[in-house]
Amino acid sequence: MENNRLGQILEKVREVNPLVHNITNVVVTNFTANGLLALGASPVMANAIEEAADMAKIASSLVLNIGTLNAQTVEAMIAAGKAANVHGVPVIFDPVGAGATPYRTETAHRVMKEVKVAVIRGNAAEIANVVGEKWEIKGVDGGMAKGNITELAIQAAEILQCVVVITGKEDVVTDGTTTYIISNGHPILTKVTGTGCLLTSVIGAFAGVEKDLIQASVAALTCYGVAAEKAANQTAELGPGSFQIEFLNQLSLVSPEELDVHASFKKWNGGL
Repeated sequence: MENNRLGQILEKVREVNPLVHNITNVVVTNFTANGLLALGASPVMANAIEEAADMAKIASSLVLNIGTLNAQTVEAMIAAGKAANVHGVPVIFDPVGAGATPYRTETAHRVMKEVKVAVIRGNAAEIANVVGEKWEIKGVDGGMAKGNITELAIQAAEILQCVVVITGKEDVVTDGTTTYIISNGHPILTKVTGTGCLLTSVIGAFAGVEKDLIQASVAALTCYGVAAEKAANQTAELGPGSFQIEFLNQLSLVSPEELDVHASFKKWNGGL
């Protein structure tokens, strides 16, 4: 994948203004909506069972996030996911905290069983628990990785039959055959609640304009990472509150040219 392809996809996001339908958690709703707006997408948060399916039909992508679960929201997710599948709308799934409790893990399994997911994005522990591997997880935050994350991602993609994105110090994107490692980002992202959830929705924005989901995911991750690097540089020594605001600014300001220049990714050939 050429670097300029990433910039082209970012340009398309801003030209098309894709409608990203989010059924997400109550902790991150505002941050997610503002982040998508800053990027150039159009967010909608419709989690009522009475309209979730109808909204999913007209969206460019559907993002399902199980961060704060309740029975009504789960049913809305399933209904929206099925409607999205029927209408060719890509579904992006964030199995927040899978493995932390039986209910959370069972819900993640149910979504994967009843909805055709296009991209699943999580940390290593979450993805491992979705495919039945017992990696440690504390609350909704992943524990330290206990194995080879790239191999886990490839295995998960083969089992789940979708694009798998595992985020961490380095990010992995794979469909089981083609795999990329992305190195953009900054550690301060872990000090702001909801940055992982927003990233999943940003993947949704890119998937809403680019049918090649590997390219869409790599472009989303590099764009997000470059914006974080710029924000961290602008707010050095000021702390996570200042970073969060500047990060929203940089999601809006990062240019296709900057993305092409500063993107740090490589194709994995089994030799890492």
